[in-house]
Amino acid sequence: MATARTRPDPRKLSAAEAELFHAFYLMRRGFDRTLDAQLQRDDGISISELEVLMALVRSPGRRLRVRDLVELTGWEKSRVSHQVTRMEGRGLVEREDCAEDRRASWIRLSRDGRRVVVRALPKHTATIRRILFDALTPEQQEELLAISTRMTGAMASGDEPAAADE
Repeated sequence: MATARTRPDPRKLSAAEAELFHAFYLMRRGFDRTLDAQLQRDDGISISELEVLMALVRSPGRRLRVRDLVELTGWEKSRVSHQVTRMEGRGLVEREDCAEDRRASWIRLSRDGRRVVVRALPKHTATIRRILFDALTPEQQEELLAISTRMTGAMASGDEPAAADE
């Protein structure tokens, strides 16, 4: 059983922990940047735009309210609003009045937005396959799923470790 004297200082990482964190950070950021660069290069959209477009594609009637996009993306309301405004300017989405709630509006996938998704998904999926699935064995994929699920659960719990005595 760990005692206060044998427990690692939660404010510091060991050399092995720092190496693992750095490798994980580079992998995560590199994955995000590679996906974004592929979308920008091949289809002229960002990963953030694709995230909004995919939420709309999956929704009934291909429309959502801003508050629904906030919930689905996990972004701040202001970020969603700015993103939608930019996408509306590019013709990827359209705003509609919401009869049920006059304070809200619907964000609807436009025809151009749908065309972009249909065009982008095969190349985007191929990039994901190359980086994630082709690089890992089936056993590693299962391990990564378990690790990802566990880490997501730890983030959702919001539990902060107790601060060490100073």
